[in-house]
Amino acid sequence: MRIGILAAVCLLSMPLRAENPVKEGQDKFNLAVECIKRFEGWHGEKKHWPYVGWGHKVLPGEKFTNSITKAQGDSILRADLHKLCRMFSYLGRDSLLVSVLAYNVGAYRLKGYGKMPKSRLLEKLEAGDRDIYREYVSFRCYRGKVVPIIERRRKVEYMLLFEE
Repeated sequence: MRIGILAAVCLLSMPLRAENPVKEGQDKFNLAVECIKRFEGWHGEKKHWPYVGWGHKVLPGEKFTNSITKAQGDSILRADLHKLCRMFSYLGRDSLLVSVLAYNVGAYRLKGYGKMPKSRLLEKLEAGDRDIYREYVSFRCYRGKVVPIIERRRKVEYMLLFEE
């Protein structure tokens, strides 16, 4: 399996052994943030509206513009990812991986909404089945077609954030 340059660089920069588990968890979170930043890119132009920063969708009542700084964008990304981690915290060690996916595709696509059923990925995790590679990578389509860069993104996210 080809992992790509980003995955190789990220994997080489990861420490082999963390000093304490709290720091290790924070390292994973920071790794997730950097992974999102690399694949999302900066949304600083009007053509990206209603997305700002690194893929934050501006919600009703928020007063963000495309002229936010990268530090503000980083803060928004981290806050969004923390919210998603809380939403999926019942998944334990898989909450970060699922949160990164939800940041990109939307939590409603995973949890189900209206006539949209709960995703097979969540069903398997909730049942205790952690053999989720195929289900995770299946979130690689746009308008019904497989997009190679999205597929690569899913593979990198899985490799970096899935814990055996």
